[in-house]
Parts: sequence; C-alpha cells; structure tokens
Amino acid sequence: MIHKAGFVNIIGNPNVGKSTLMNALIGEKLSIITPKAQTTRHRIMGIVSEDDYQIVFSDTPGILEPHYKLHESMMKFVESAFQDADIFLLVTEVTENFENTNVIEKLGKCNIPVMVLVNKIDLSDQPTVEAKMTEWKQKLPKAEIIPLSALKKFNLEKILSVITSQLPENPPYFSKEELTDKPEKFFVAEIIREKIFLFYQQEIPYSTEVLIESYKDEASIIKIRAIIYVARDSQKGIIIGNKGAALKKLGTDARKDIEIFVK
Repeated sequence: MIHKAGFVNIIGNPNVGKSTLMNALIGEKLSIITPKAQTTRHRIMGIVSEDDYQIVFSDTPGILEPHYKLHESMMKFVESAFQDADIFLLVTEVTENFENTNVIEKLGKCNIPVMVLVNKIDLSDQPTVEAKMTEWKQKLPKAEIIPLSALKKFNLEKILSVITSQLPENPPYFSKEELTDKPEKFFVAEIIREKIFLFYQQEIPYSTEVLIESYKDEASIIKIRAIIYVARDSQKGIIIGNKGAALKKLGTDARKDIEIFVK
C-alpha cells in the first residue's frame, strides 16, 4: 500500500483564523485562540494520521514586520515555514486586503502546492466571496483557492481531500498515535496564557509569558506550579486583582480547560 506523508505549513496575517483552522483539522485544541493578535508565538505541530497518510500541520505566528526582539523571534518561525513545507496553506480573510508582496512573490515562485483559504465567509455575502477568490486567482494563478469558514467547519473535508491528493509518498514521520510534537506542559502553559488574554484583554500585553515550574503527574491528580511573567511591576496588581480575586478566577478557568486537555 502506498503511504503518503508531508509537512503542511499554515501562514497568514494575525487573527485571520490560522489557529482555529488547525484545531478544526486536527480535531483537538492545540493552538490558543483569542481576539488578541499574535497569541501564537511558536510553530505548533499537529498531526493527522490515517492508515495510508500522515499530515503534519504547522501553525505559525501571524506575519508582521518585526519591531521588537519578541517579534523577531516569532518571525523566525514564519521564515522556517518556507524552508520545510511540502504544501502551503495561506489563510486570509474575505474582507482582508493582503498587501505583503514579499509573501505573494515567494509563494508564486515556490515549487510546491499552494492553497489560499479565504476564511470567515460566514460573515460575508456570495458576491464578495467570489470577488475575493477571483482576486487571489490573479495574484497566485497556480494556487488552489478555497472558500472557508474554520469556525463553522465549512469546507474542511475539501481542504483535507486536496491536501492528501498532493502529499508526497513518504513513510510516517511520527507515531500514528501522536497528535503533536510538543509536551503536555507546553500546552498547559498555553492554556493559562490564553486565559490571561481572554480575561484581562488589553490590560495585559501579549509579551506576558507563562513558565511551568513543576508538572507532577501522580496517581489521581496532576500538580502544576506555574509562574506568570509580566513586562512591568504595575501589571502584577492587575493579574492578582482585589484580594487575589482575579488570579483565583484565572486559576479556576484555566484548571477547567487543563482537566479537559489532559484526560
């Protein structure tokens, strides 16, 4: 039996639905999703395996011009996505004016399949969607242009079908049981970071970091000690809240999702 396997790298601007798409394709929540731009900082691999194929998806940080050291670090992951992909998925919004000519030029010149996924069509009308698809066909004539609603899971089967048809013949890169290349405690930190962004909104910048100091998986309970790093001392009080109320709520909300994730 022929077996196919390859790396499918997901790129696009911040907040266009890349993480929502990868989570939907994997069937598990691996990338955090918040209204705050740039919540994905690392390349997160998610793996879909069947008897005759394995797809290794890579969710990258949103494309941006680096203005800070953190931005530069994040953009290295995006650049690396251009070096090891077997298939590219460029995610864009139906209302987005994508102006990054450097990315379009790179995708136009690359010798691997490119798919442009026009996301959030559930928030638009048919003429607007068709006009945007025509626009992308002019920008990238060789690319497959597919309308998408990652949130509503519309056209996921078509996307998977096109991907599997274009995968190269390879043995599996990972065990068929694996869903990701990251350890559990990485995702625990990501869950806590997601709750910080959702709970505190614009009060806390996305440079906030979470470190899992200890992670002990005992017989009937997992004991986790996490440290939250903020950019300024003044933000400590915001995180803690009046008499620790905000921090308590953060811990309660994060604990619920962590329990679901580690089951």
